Amino acid sequence: MNFKNKVAIVTGAGQGIGFEICTVLVAHGARVLLNDIDTPLAEAAAAKINGGGNGACVAIAGNASEFIVINKMVDSAITLYGGLDIVILNAGITLFGDFFTYTEDSFLKVMQVNLMGSFFLAQAAARQMRQQGSGGALLFMSSVVGHQAHKNLAAYAMTKAALEMLAKNLVVELSPYKINVNAVAPGATLTERTQLEGDYEQIWSAITPMGRPAYVSDIANTALFLVSDEAKHITGQSLVVDGGWTSVSKLPGDL
Repeated sequence: MNFKNKVAIVTGAGQGIGFEICTVLVAHGARVLLNDIDTPLAEAAAAKINGGGNGACVAIAGNASEFIVINKMVDSAITLYGGLDIVILNAGITLFGDFFTYTEDSFLKVMQVNLMGSFFLAQAAARQMRQQGSGGALLFMSSVVGHQAHKNLAAYAMTKAALEMLAKNLVVELSPYKINVNAVAPGATLTERTQLEGDYEQIWSAITPMGRPAYVSDIANTALFLVSDEAKHITGQSLVVDGGWTSVSKLPGDL
């Protein structure tokens, strides 16, 4: 896949899946605006990607659910690189909690980042892509829990299912402008955060049919395909990348 001279925004990309997506995009020729809420993390991530001296990755720190940051990302893409071709809406938060005691504060935080931020960044990006007249690609980051129930994730799961419906619905409004929009639904994935749970890899290897959780490269490679020119006729779809977990749906407590 060739992303030479393509301009991309990736949110929530200081580490984990988002960072891997940025790394691979740059390796394939793209110019990337890397966003993370943690300023030092965003700057360190961009510096690491630019270690080869290509300078193709720029850190744009800030909360991706805030309009000032959303506008800054899109404006920076235009100012620095002259346009915007790809947006991968990866930023999201997970706040576990029992349904009976889940708080309003937790609910609103999850909705703001996972839904409102994704919706309005997609809107701002689509406006720019429509103005450019050359099309583009939007990719939402969903989750297997948007397909299959998981205890203590009711609020988070509903946001992920909603993002997949948003991708499907936007087909009607964005296809006339040659903007395709899809979603990726990762299953259990080894990241810096999940590996802090000492037995995470062991547990998910035991309950995943393919015998291991996903690596960040599994998700990044899927994402790259869906925003590439090779996938321009794929739109409104959600692709599950979970090693077969949703086919059996065993939970960690089932061991």
